[in-house]
Amino acid sequence: MVWIILAIIVLLIIFVVSVYNGLVTARQKVKNAWSQIDVQLQRRFDLIPNLVNTVKGYMEHEQDTLTKIAELRTAWANANTVAQKAELDNQLSGALKTIMAVSENYPDLKANTNFSELQAELQNTENKISFSRQFYNDTTTMYNTKLEVVPSNIIASLFGFKPEELFKVDSDEARKNVKVDFGNQEGK
Repeated sequence: MVWIILAIIVLLIIFVVSVYNGLVTARQKVKNAWSQIDVQLQRRFDLIPNLVNTVKGYMEHEQDTLTKIAELRTAWANANTVAQKAELDNQLSGALKTIMAVSENYPDLKANTNFSELQAELQNTENKISFSRQFYNDTTTMYNTKLEVVPSNIIASLFGFKPEELFKVDSDEARKNVKVDFGNQEGK
């Protein structure tokens, strides 16, 4: 009888350790997925000064957009949470869409090799960011699901595992297409 009780205790310990290790592994995957988003967002923010300098001469009337991008870049560097960085990322995406849309009205800018290369780099980075966001959300969803399903939810609550935030668009404005109006330009 003692051997049976001892075997049950050993099996229970092995089960708890296995579930705990699975939760730790899932949490580390979420952290890694966020790190991948962070790397791509940093890459995009590193490209921005070059884009702004290339575009400045062509888009003097868009100074507000260029200033906003510089402010967002600074704010992003100081952001600490997924939610803060997600919001700043959404705002920056809108500002970059505006620059790309406005560039359509400037044939010299569109023909500028530096602008074309930067535009291609930004597009490539945007694709990587999009993939990284999806991967992060998939990984986070799997982790959060483990925290809610039996029996891992019991182990998760015993050891203080907390759900992670999904990367999401919080503003209706970020979901809209950029509208550019050239009707108010004086002499252009």
